[in-house]
Amino acid sequence: MELESFADEFGPEMIVEVHNNKAGLKGVLIIDNTALGPGKGGIRMTPTVDVEEVFRLARTMTWKNALAELPFGGAKAGIIADKVDKEKKKSIIQSFARALKLVSPSKYIAGPDVNTTEQDMQWYAEANGNWRSCTGKPSNVCMKLFGKKGEKCGIPHEFGSTGFGVAHATVVAATYSKMDIHGAAVAIEGFGNVGTFAATHLSEFGAKIVAVSDSKGVIYNKEGLNVEKLLTVKADTGSVINYRHGSVLANKEIFELNVDILIPSALPDVINKGNVDRVKARILVEAANIPMKEDMESILHKKGILVVPDFVANAGGVISSYAEYRGHNPKRMFELVEGRIKKNVNAVLKRAKKENVKPRDAAMEIAVERVKKAMQKRDK
Repeated sequence: MELESFADEFGPEMIVEVHNNKAGLKGVLIIDNTALGPGKGGIRMTPTVDVEEVFRLARTMTWKNALAELPFGGAKAGIIADKVDKEKKKSIIQSFARALKLVSPSKYIAGPDVNTTEQDMQWYAEANGNWRSCTGKPSNVCMKLFGKKGEKCGIPHEFGSTGFGVAHATVVAATYSKMDIHGAAVAIEGFGNVGTFAATHLSEFGAKIVAVSDSKGVIYNKEGLNVEKLLTVKADTGSVINYRHGSVLANKEIFELNVDILIPSALPDVINKGNVDRVKARILVEAANIPMKEDMESILHKKGILVVPDFVANAGGVISSYAEYRGHNPKRMFELVEGRIKKNVNAVLKRAKKENVKPRDAAMEIAVERVKKAMQKRDK
């Protein structure tokens, strides 16, 4: 993909290609826009990642960070690699971190993404030499690497900030739709990090989780599922379908259930031309990235189904990153996630109603306005 085919007034500002034959490293960093602050975005490691994919993800981060009112711009990094052993992976990550020292953390702050973890972020910080160079680190990384006794500056994504934020986004959407969250029937596609925490918190808020899925299938009970027992079954047996008090359905059926709220939290493009007309939920909260294309959102919008877009609903992770970057503890992080998610979902839904547009359009308008304003201020 040629640079001219995707460059515009917003960016990208910088494309850095990194090669290290000895380490087996071939990677790219795209810093899209830094008008609001250093570019923030994770490092994904797959055999197929390319410049176009990294750019699109970097641009999404520009809008997500702007909408969340964070002092971050948008960036993303990709490393081309298949499955590698621990030592090889450490060598690749640390070679990448050393190569990016000139721009990280001044212009780029890394984080975990597809096939990278808190352990990888520890390696990145170690090689970079600055604890602010990345987020998503183990909670003891400051004490371990930088000699700050008693201070813990890592907030791993395993704390569940994204799912926590999704739960609060769902409550705001329900309130906006004059739906009582207490007893509202919720179906959640995906029972990984995001889906499990969303289910846990929504259950605590009084919602009735009636269906969840994983790669093996869907477990459904219209009277409700016990989330704590589901977590145990998943951990013990490897799949939610082994939960005894419910019906096992095919994965595709979860999107067509007669529920109040549907939360796709795993795979892309799960709502598509083949099933969009059979979605019965009144509210759909996009916990996963790109669970449907924009034209599918338009179809649901015309049917009167409220869709809270991905970069609005799932911003809890990047808000957590900001909390870690500032050196906050987990308690303060959760307070920030709750406050920012509630504020921004409300702002998006009110604007969408006022302008008679779908929520994604309203969210994009807000994000673009914030970035343009920051660019004008910077360029004076």
